[in-house]
Amino acid sequence: MIVAENIFKSYGKLEVLKGVSLQIQKGEILTIVGASGAGKSTLLHILGTLDKADSGRISIAGEEIQKLSDKKLAQFRNEKIGFVFQFHNLLPEFSALENVALPALLAGKKSQEAYQQAEKLLTMLGLAERIKHLPSELSGGECQRVAVARALINQPQVIFADEPSGNLDSHNAEELYRIFFQIREQFQTTFVIVTHSQTLAQMADRKLLIKDGQIQL
Repeated sequence: MIVAENIFKSYGKLEVLKGVSLQIQKGEILTIVGASGAGKSTLLHILGTLDKADSGRISIAGEEIQKLSDKKLAQFRNEKIGFVFQFHNLLPEFSALENVALPALLAGKKSQEAYQQAEKLLTMLGLAERIKHLPSELSGGECQRVAVARALINQPQVIFADEPSGNLDSHNAEELYRIFFQIREQFQTTFVIVTHSQTLAQMADRKLLIKDGQIQL
């Protein structure tokens, strides 16, 4: 599903990634752990096409990412990739349903189809009674489930998550982990998750430790 070869990334004189290579299989739940500043989020953002490596090669679902134009890359990202972050980043003036439907509308789906799919996902995630609520009217755990539904709306092949439970209490964090595994079983979605949670790291199919910009074997 994902192949990264010899990824280097620097910001000014600070070398953050130092020749990282990895392979991730379809349907795998992979966690990336390490100390703050080790390069975890930088690697996640580069793999997720939100940032560009200084050098190296990345292939996702057979597509050579570095060969895509900015327009093609944006289209690929919207169709093939979903994101879940520590803070849900929901649009405050939009309801849960509207937040979830937005990526589908941007991808060109008809309004009725987008909203039907959004409602289906929110129902699957236990939010059937909350679809018309604004983010300010939802709990932190509910907002994060809305964010997960939004990440799923275009049926991505891979979801990248950066500290997705970092802003949740232990109960809601465990519920989020359960949802990730449920989604993997139902859709064969690949997950790449940066986390400080040892619980999630141990639940994953595989855990990678990154230290000083390199993966520790």
